[in-house]
Amino acid sequence: MEFLQNAEPLLRIFWYIAAPVTVIFIIQTILTFVGGDSMDGVDADFEGDLSGGDAPFQLFSLRNLINFLLGYGWAGIAFYNLIPNKPILIIVAVIVGILFVAIFFMIVKVFLRLAEDNSFKMQDALHKTAEVYLTIPASRTGKGKILISVGGSLRELDAMTDEKESIHSRSTVKIIKIENNNILIVEKI
Repeated sequence: MEFLQNAEPLLRIFWYIAAPVTVIFIIQTILTFVGGDSMDGVDADFEGDLSGGDAPFQLFSLRNLINFLLGYGWAGIAFYNLIPNKPILIIVAVIVGILFVAIFFMIVKVFLRLAEDNSFKMQDALHKTAEVYLTIPASRTGKGKILISVGGSLRELDAMTDEKESIHSRSTVKIIKIENNNILIVEKI
């Protein structure tokens, strides 16, 4: 790193930030992919009070500090010769650092969405409307079928009714109760 000895002080600062932070970032990335970031008893994140929100990640954490410094240092190096005004250069580097943290938040949000449990639960159908697919016999004398959209997918489920008349195909019904955890009790709308 002999070229840093002759470099201007601000450029040297950007290099002294970018080089070690890049090494730490690479180590963090490798440990993330091999599962090294989930070791028991090791908590490298600083606590930040985010009450009032249900954020799945901390704003003030070691990882976010590394992301910010990575963007800050490399932006300072990249724009050093392009932006002659040093205060504007520092502001641009700070903005790029903040953008790095924001991009990290967006990536984490996408990955957390992949972990959502989208399995169908019969309780999700309660109090929803549906269309009768196969006629539902009156007074619980037999089962019919309904088509209902729950969680973005269309389901065909067994249904019965307490009404005195059968509910014919293409009628609209409302689910009012669930019995035996697999039969929906409906009423005509």
